[in-house]
Amino acid sequence: MKELRQLIRDLREDHDLTQKEVATYLGVSQQTYSNYENGVREIPTNTVVALARYYQVSTDYLLSSGSSYLGNTNLNSTYLEDTTLHDVMYDIQGLDDDARKELLRFIQFLGHTD
Repeated sequence: MKELRQLIRDLREDHDLTQKEVATYLGVSQQTYSNYENGVREIPTNTVVALARYYQVSTDYLLSSGSSYLGNTNLNSTYLEDTTLHDVMYDIQGLDDDARKELLRFIQFLGHTD
């Protein structure tokens, strides 16, 4: 299970934001925000609430209480290299039913951890 500091870094990176941009939103210095991500400073409760609002996730997710976050769901954002989520979805929709089933099985296989 990831720590809060790791989750907020992942969210920031998923949204292609700089520490400075998030710090400005929060009304803190970039150094203060960097200290949050690096575990040097405790993250105040009101900041956790503000970050949840900013990233549109639950505070439960940030505090590791069970909610899940799927990552950046903006279909036009870059997903990997020069590919957007829209490109991925378009390609999947072009597959026949058997190929989609195989793809889902493969995805489940990749995500399976023991």
